[in-house]
Amino acid sequence: MTLAARLLHFNDLAERAAQLLVAPLLLVTRVYVAWQFLKSGWLKIADWETTLFLFEEEYQVPLVSPTLAAVGGTFGELVFPVLLILGLLTRYAAAGLFAVNIIAVVSYAHVLLGEGFEAALGQHYLWGLMLLVALVFGPGRLSIDSWLKASGARPR
Repeated sequence: MTLAARLLHFNDLAERAAQLLVAPLLLVTRVYVAWQFLKSGWLKIADWETTLFLFEEEYQVPLVSPTLAAVGGTFGELVFPVLLILGLLTRYAAAGLFAVNIIAVVSYAHVLLGEGFEAALGQHYLWGLMLLVALVFGPGRLSIDSWLKASGARPR
């Protein structure tokens, strides 16, 4: 066996072993990032007056009224994470949360881009990357989307 063939053999072994981790890794990624946004949505609902105050006075969401931004942001932080955890309409949920994440950074850039907030901004980068993983690679086998596909359900 040549050196190249041995190297390919070892790579094949590693690839087969790694394939066993794909579905659990995608599930953990979906659940972790969804949980971060879900907690934020629950906080907004729990104290709606403070949420409205923050959207009126602190966050600088462009193009829409503070009230519409608060409702839209809260909706996104409550609905998209549930879909993501279930693995239902996963790519749409990931795209929606990716947009929520970008809007959060843009509307709070005056703080997040300041000195001393590098770790907070880094969290948004991490979440964005995790959402891109879900968007590009899909939900994996441990999802309703995968179950629907395996069941043969097709649009008419």
